[in-house]
Amino acid sequence: MIRVTIVSPNHALRVGLREMLNGHSKINVVGEAVNLESVDENETEVVVLASVSSVSLQNGKKEYAILFLADDVDSVRSLLNSKVQTWGVLSAEATEDELVAGVLAVGEGLWVGAPGLVGEWMRFPRAGESSGDDSLIEPLTAREKEVLQLMAQGLANKQIALALGISEHTVKFHLSSLYAKLGVSSRTEAVRRGIELGLISL
Repeated sequence: MIRVTIVSPNHALRVGLREMLNGHSKINVVGEAVNLESVDENETEVVVLASVSSVSLQNGKKEYAILFLADDVDSVRSLLNSKVQTWGVLSAEATEDELVAGVLAVGEGLWVGAPGLVGEWMRFPRAGESSGDDSLIEPLTAREKEVLQLMAQGLANKQIALALGISEHTVKFHLSSLYAKLGVSSRTEAVRRGIELGLISL
């Protein structure tokens, strides 16, 4: 069960989001707040942040993930350099299914992004550019590339293990190796780096 706090200065919007999320068996809305400072980190795993013009996260590492609902890409740029390890961005017009999927994904430690909002942050390789391995100290193995690709598709460790016919322990081993080779420390950073290097096909 993922514990969610809804943050928005708009009361009606908070009520609407609560109704959309509370009906899901894996989601429990534990609170509402008008700003991030009021969120109880000990009770919250995912913050759904809506109708906030900008967000500043400066008070150390946050233990929760953030799913930002916005239509203005400039309002979420600070997330890239924030202390939050896991975050997502969906349109403020996201459907109930998209909202639920987004909460579940960030709750599992995955990065979520609506293409229309975050596409400009992703640098895809152009014709003639390196495929990525030349930019790494040590190239990724074929299996590591498979794991990275499946991780980018939103699969959790157990799902990756089933897809590749390997154990979940082996998946974790591959992830550790991936992080070391890519010079990252989280799934979010690994996917972002994989996209930058052209190692992931979206």
